[in-house]
Amino acid sequence: MAYDRYVAICQPLHYRTLLSTRACAHMAAAAWASGFLNALLHTANTFSLSLCQGNAVGQFFCEIPHILKLSCSYSDYLREVGLLVVPACLAFGCFVFILVSYVAIFRAVMRIPLEQGRHKAFSMCLPHLTVLSLLVSTDIFAYLKPPSISSPSLDLVVSVLYSVVPPGVNPLIYSLRNQEFKDALRNMITGFL
Repeated sequence: MAYDRYVAICQPLHYRTLLSTRACAHMAAAAWASGFLNALLHTANTFSLSLCQGNAVGQFFCEIPHILKLSCSYSDYLREVGLLVVPACLAFGCFVFILVSYVAIFRAVMRIPLEQGRHKAFSMCLPHLTVLSLLVSTDIFAYLKPPSISSPSLDLVVSVLYSVVPPGVNPLIYSLRNQEFKDALRNMITGFL
């Protein structure tokens, strides 16, 4: 999304060339392949763990940190933590790419002389930034919170926040740009009042 916004705002005349069907297919394939390989690595490693504290995870899905708490061996723990470094580096690389893209976008938008043009460009980027900041902030809290404030109920709430809320809010945020949706929402709200 950040690259799409960057090309649309900073290089609009090259949009069809830079974001051709083939380029989009390559980006989608790269995202799917990296997600699949990451899941495959963690799944294979999880099945090789020796669990000494039972196999019941106190969550609604098996997260790696919670599975590691059940592990008996320190070497298993270190191996899984090592595997967590790879996706962390990939996520950091994506974050830096998004950050650089939006810095370039904001610099280009600030050079637009008309207020209306700036507003249109910012409104194009705002939904993506909203969903992205919601996802990143809940992920950071989930994985980097100090163990002193960790509890099973808080972990469950945080897991729901970062796995359900961003995908659930995403269509709502993007549809708020649609005038028909805004009118229907306004009519529905005034009907209740």
